[in-house]
Amino acid sequence: MDVRSQIAMVFHLDKCIGCHTCSIACKNIWTDRKGAEYMWWNNVETKPGTGYPSKWEDQEIYKGGWGKRNGKIHLKGAGKRRGLVNIFYNPNLPVIDDYYEPFTYKYLDLIESPQGDDQPTARPVSLITGKPIDIKMGPNWDDDLGGTPDYARNDPNMKNITPEEQEVMFQLEKMAMFYLPRICNHCLNPACVASCPSGAIYKRGEDGIVLINQQVCRAWRMCVTACPYKKSYFNWHTGKSEKCILCYPRLEAGLAPACMHSCVGRIRYLGVLLYDADRIEEAASADDKDLIKSQMDIILDPFDEDVIKAAKENGIADSTLHAAQASPIYKFVKQWGLALPLHPEFRTLPMLFYIPPLLPVMASVKKVDNTTEADKKAPLAKKWNNDWIYDTSTEELWGKLEQIRFPLKYIASLFSAGDEDVIKEVWKKLMAVRIHRRRVTVGDITNEKADNTLSEAGINAEMADAIYALTSLPKFEERFVIPAAHREQAIEMMDFTGDTKGATGFGFKSKVKRGV
Repeated sequence: MDVRSQIAMVFHLDKCIGCHTCSIACKNIWTDRKGAEYMWWNNVETKPGTGYPSKWEDQEIYKGGWGKRNGKIHLKGAGKRRGLVNIFYNPNLPVIDDYYEPFTYKYLDLIESPQGDDQPTARPVSLITGKPIDIKMGPNWDDDLGGTPDYARNDPNMKNITPEEQEVMFQLEKMAMFYLPRICNHCLNPACVASCPSGAIYKRGEDGIVLINQQVCRAWRMCVTACPYKKSYFNWHTGKSEKCILCYPRLEAGLAPACMHSCVGRIRYLGVLLYDADRIEEAASADDKDLIKSQMDIILDPFDEDVIKAAKENGIADSTLHAAQASPIYKFVKQWGLALPLHPEFRTLPMLFYIPPLLPVMASVKKVDNTTEADKKAPLAKKWNNDWIYDTSTEELWGKLEQIRFPLKYIASLFSAGDEDVIKEVWKKLMAVRIHRRRVTVGDITNEKADNTLSEAGINAEMADAIYALTSLPKFEERFVIPAAHREQAIEMMDFTGDTKGATGFGFKSKVKRGV
């Protein structure tokens, strides 16, 4: 058992309001530079939608992530042989139109134009060429309901949705949608690291953050192809690849990453997980139906004595172990089983987990006609100014999951490699928490119904209260449990004499030549 520590994250999708504050915070700090204008290390997509870059989930186009052949995993669009063939021409790279051509406006034309009969305008100009352009795409072009017929219907996850389900989803008044914020997943089995011919991309031993060494990068851009989430970008000005660094300078100072610190909806959680590095290949090579379970199995119990002993033998500090025990990520992912990885079928073992959305709770709630004899029988809805009021009684709100939720097949395509039973179990727990809290706060649900719902979901009242507290009432230090950086160990790890060291510390046992 090779125990290592990993910074991991959970995003609660029922709490995201789509304000893009996280994206702007990241943009202002990291990608407000020439050549990085089109980069959004953090972006928020509306689902259903094609996302950014367009159709990034369709690996038939981009050949990202890992495939499986003869029981072993292999890179779909990179690797030694394929990388050598495509090293000077890579047909699977997204082009600028798949993102968008960054632009600004000639604002001076508004104030410096001479007097005339026409209203002056500020023409859009490309930030790459400096020439006027016609804007055809932007970083959140299909945000909310924008472009629904053209974008949402082309979502790669819609292929499993029946035409009838799609018609219900795309009625404007009943449009079922949610927000999907995305950053680099800092995976346990990162395809970008495996694909880089220069060895410029590496995974930090102390916390698992995936970084790109700008001095070593030679702009082969295999990382852009290999990352199935398209979170590695090419800077056209510097000729180097760049990606989210999880604000590691802030983490080393005990601060939350900028996107998480600024999150208005407080949907983001960060903490430490312990995992068994010896089982990474086994977990990534599992069958599609077993990918979720295999990834969860390599995440270790930080309270287990054997795990603690192995972790200490591997150089993991006591402060990191304490952080792992207090980690909100471990609770959401392992203890409660609420958070799932995005597209586990990519086999990168992402360390960003999502709590699937339970909303909208009234997407298909029926209307009730109470102008007939029903008025005499304690009606549940009334007619007001010829408009029907929806039935919002408790029994109707807590109807069958399949009837009043987002299409199950769609959510399963995103978070469980198509396994609908996994999503059902998560939804049952989320619904059970709501029903239990409704009993506590409103009191219109019987104890029998609430207890039965909790029992069917496999949780108890104490766990439901804990889930509610960490979801709705957490303090800052409960959402972000950041371990001490221990930079003194990193300094000791470096050998400027050029001698070969037997271990690099932080659990990475490798023979590495470290020169000046």
